[in-house]
Amino acid sequence: MTIRNQTIISEFLLLGLPIQPEHQHLFYALFLTMYLTTILGNLLIVVLIRLDPHLHTPMYLFLSNLSFSDLCFSSVTMPKLLQNMQSHVPAIPYAGCLTQMYFFLYFGDLESFLLLAMAYDRYVAICFPLHYTSIMNPKLCVGLMVLSWVLTTFHAMLHTLLAARLSFCGNNVIPHFFCDLSALLKLACSDTHVNELVIFIMGGLIFVTPFLLILLSYARIISSILRVPSMRNIHRVFSTCGSHLSVVSLFYGTCSALYLCPSADNSTVKETVMAMMYTVVTPMLNPFIYSLRNRDMNGALRRVFCKKFHFHL
Repeated sequence: MTIRNQTIISEFLLLGLPIQPEHQHLFYALFLTMYLTTILGNLLIVVLIRLDPHLHTPMYLFLSNLSFSDLCFSSVTMPKLLQNMQSHVPAIPYAGCLTQMYFFLYFGDLESFLLLAMAYDRYVAICFPLHYTSIMNPKLCVGLMVLSWVLTTFHAMLHTLLAARLSFCGNNVIPHFFCDLSALLKLACSDTHVNELVIFIMGGLIFVTPFLLILLSYARIISSILRVPSMRNIHRVFSTCGSHLSVVSLFYGTCSALYLCPSADNSTVKETVMAMMYTVVTPMLNPFIYSLRNRDMNGALRRVFCKKFHFHL
């Protein structure tokens, strides 16, 4: 009976963004430009780190994975959004909706773990500079990466399988531009208490715990600097951690504003706009934050282009 109920709805309709019809083409061009910028910017970081031996360090290993995660995270929602903006019937198949939800959760969780790994790397670099090489050895770095990928796989799969067992037999309109888990649960005509309980428990483990550990890392960094305060040490901290702090603020700030501080009227427009911030704007800005404020990345860019230029000569 459950299987038959699940197949009553074969597709969902995504309402998309609250955009007036006369502004549709303008926003389509804007989102397409933002998406292409995200792809090119993050791909450039991945290629630079791969080609330049000077960037084969733990910090840039994590950064290349973060850029790849941002690239994929944006690609989960943006192509479908752009397609639906040109379509009179913005539909997504049932299986496609669950697939989109899985990868959205996967790459969103992965970003959280990668930011935590980068925070730990900065903590070791500043608080234990003489032991940095021995602590952040290749075995530990690979272990942190594998652990991040495995945990995110488990978490995303758990939510997807729990959503797959729900029955959808009535309204199939999702007031969002992608298959958001919370929006999907509101459409279910079967009991969702287990789903909500897992969201509450796993949300604390996957989202809140990495954020608290990141705060703890920076608290230890600040404590270490205050023991021997000097302008040189303070400048070193800001130059080393500034980019990472900016990315952490963007990612966790927008997510917290959406999920931890819901509006009084449960505004769909507010939820959609905030989701756009962390699915589109944040992945687009990350390459600029790391490239414009990072001398190593700028130096790698010059070296790679100079090498290509001399090669053609």
